[in-house]
Amino acid sequence: MIRAVKGMRDILPPVSGIWNQVEAASRRMFARFNYREIRTPILEETALFTRSVGEESDIVSKEMYTFEDRDGSSLTLRPENTAPVLRAYIEHRLDQQSGVQRLYYLGPMFRRERPQKGRFRQFYQIGAEAIGSDSPAIDAEMIELVVRILEQLQIGSFELLINSIGSKDSRARYNETLRVQLKELAPRLCEDCRRRAETNPLRVLDCKVPQDQPLIDQLPSILDYLDPEDEDHFRRVREFLDNRQIAYTVKPRLVRGLDYYSRTTFEITHGSLGAQNSILGGGRYDGLAESLGSKVPAPGIGFSIGEDRLVMIAEENSSMHMPALDLYLAPMGDVAIRHSGVLAREIRDLDISVEVGVDHKLKRMLEIANKLGARYTLLVGDEEIVTQTYTLKDMKSGDQVRLTRQELLDRLAGSKKEE
Repeated sequence: MIRAVKGMRDILPPVSGIWNQVEAASRRMFARFNYREIRTPILEETALFTRSVGEESDIVSKEMYTFEDRDGSSLTLRPENTAPVLRAYIEHRLDQQSGVQRLYYLGPMFRRERPQKGRFRQFYQIGAEAIGSDSPAIDAEMIELVVRILEQLQIGSFELLINSIGSKDSRARYNETLRVQLKELAPRLCEDCRRRAETNPLRVLDCKVPQDQPLIDQLPSILDYLDPEDEDHFRRVREFLDNRQIAYTVKPRLVRGLDYYSRTTFEITHGSLGAQNSILGGGRYDGLAESLGSKVPAPGIGFSIGEDRLVMIAEENSSMHMPALDLYLAPMGDVAIRHSGVLAREIRDLDISVEVGVDHKLKRMLEIANKLGARYTLLVGDEEIVTQTYTLKDMKSGDQVRLTRQELLDRLAGSKKEE
């Protein structure tokens, strides 16, 4: 038997219905904030990620699915989507359009990491990017957007963490201080942190190894190294969040895992996920567009939600319900099957979901209707066809009622409006 590749899995009904609900709710909220959808290729040139994410990052050094194409070029399955969105922004000269470009995306990403709860090698993200402004008001809007998406999905008990890692000059001063202090601490840290202490000291703060945390807590706070402009930017972000009554916790160790971040970074965690409790993360990436070849500065900020984890929380919290079948048609005989096909088309035009049975045995069809969670079952036999009256059974109460064709359509349409 051929099975799914390790770390990748099939999303089957009825759970796929919850995925659709999560995505539909997200799309509605994106529309309210005037974000428009962008779709980028799954494959990109490898250089796009080595230049943006950083060659020393775990993603580039350990996790990317990279291969040589037949023409000798190096291609990579996208491990994240901010860099591809920026590539598209530059390539198609979206900077020539007026105002901030507010874009969102949904789709699969690929990283070869150890599968665990809510983490897969093919995983899905819902994300957004606002490109073309360095205003702290845009930062607050982006954070408000993601909070509203979670509220729309009725997901509570989450915690918003925010920080500023400053601009290039602020980080340079802080990195130099870290490099000095890590000379003493690094030998007691994990292998990755010992390497990062030399190549990119800031990323030591992103370490997830529990044993390293007490040592990392001894390091100074980046907030003490921000220049006046960075301090003012972060202060205004917090003021805008306060104005919107969005609760947050400032976490000075929050640096995110990718090299392109600057100034505002944020993360939302949820207790039900255990140790790996992050639902989403994001931040500002001023300067990324220029590093990818843009001749025009394009400051931006974005976030990505781990949709796999979001769906898992929605299931556990019962904030989403498996979509139920509205009506199961139980035709008895070949003539009834043909009649039911025409009747089903008319009922579907009322935006009602219908499945037509083909088993012929009434008992078996009623069992199938129950397993499908159908709200109603409609019995169709020779007598019903002749008289144009049907028996409608409420599958929850067991009540049955005899209805004409028009009464049936009116009742089904009315029950749909009551939802």
